[in-house]
Amino acid sequence: MGIKKYTAYTPSRRHMTGSDFAEITKKTPEKALTGSVKKNAGRNNQGKITVRHQGGGNRRKYRQIDFKRRKDDIPAKVIGIEYDPNRTANIALICYADGEKSYILAPNGLAVGMKVMNGPKAEVRVGNCLPLSEIPLGTEIHNIEMHPGKGAQMVRGAGNVAQLMAKEGKYATVRLPSGEMRMVPLECRATIGVVGNIDHNLINIGKAGRKRHMGIRPTVRGSVMNPNDHPHGGGEGKAPVGRPGPSTPWGKPALGYKTRRKKASDKLIVRRRGGKGR
Repeated sequence: MGIKKYTAYTPSRRHMTGSDFAEITKKTPEKALTGSVKKNAGRNNQGKITVRHQGGGNRRKYRQIDFKRRKDDIPAKVIGIEYDPNRTANIALICYADGEKSYILAPNGLAVGMKVMNGPKAEVRVGNCLPLSEIPLGTEIHNIEMHPGKGAQMVRGAGNVAQLMAKEGKYATVRLPSGEMRMVPLECRATIGVVGNIDHNLINIGKAGRKRHMGIRPTVRGSVMNPNDHPHGGGEGKAPVGRPGPSTPWGKPALGYKTRRKKASDKLIVRRRGGKGR
């Protein structure tokens, strides 16, 4: 994938960049594998806003991605690479030898006409999905399950990659993109390769309206509010926070405050992100 620049006919257009979609080979999604997305603008069933800064945006269809990859020992052919508005990575439409079609995340280097396969007997090749027990140490992987059979939950964003570091007993140790070292059951599956669309993080949004098209509403800084609206508000001119640390609008600690409490999965984390121990 490459990055394209735009002709600067407005100030906001001057620094705007976008994807050139060079990898995309199929423009329209597979109708049988799409569904509707209900918008709730960050509101719960009572109509109260529980997630701020959401609302509006272009309509989009959800693509049903196969994160489980449990159709074993049947080769599938890649018949198209598509754009997915619901995620940063591109997706690949594959057709199995028995005629069934499904979507998978498109790893970097996967092209139309290539073959992919799932299961313990699959080759260690880009796009193939295998149990961690069958993957050699040092291999770059993505789309990793946390619980066998549940489907991939980790390393799914554009350009992300993890590495298989060790195998011991019932667990494999995986180094995640954040730097965290985590143990994952050996029966869990992962896909070989790096998630595609690797230049996604280089895109410059350029203007506020483009964020609105994505369904993201504006964020107002607390320091420009009144004291009754935010703990950072009030004061003459540019005033400091006035507290031991930055706070949320509801007075809770923010920016660096650890929100993860004791969880059963803590014992599976060998090293936390940032290089710290458990």
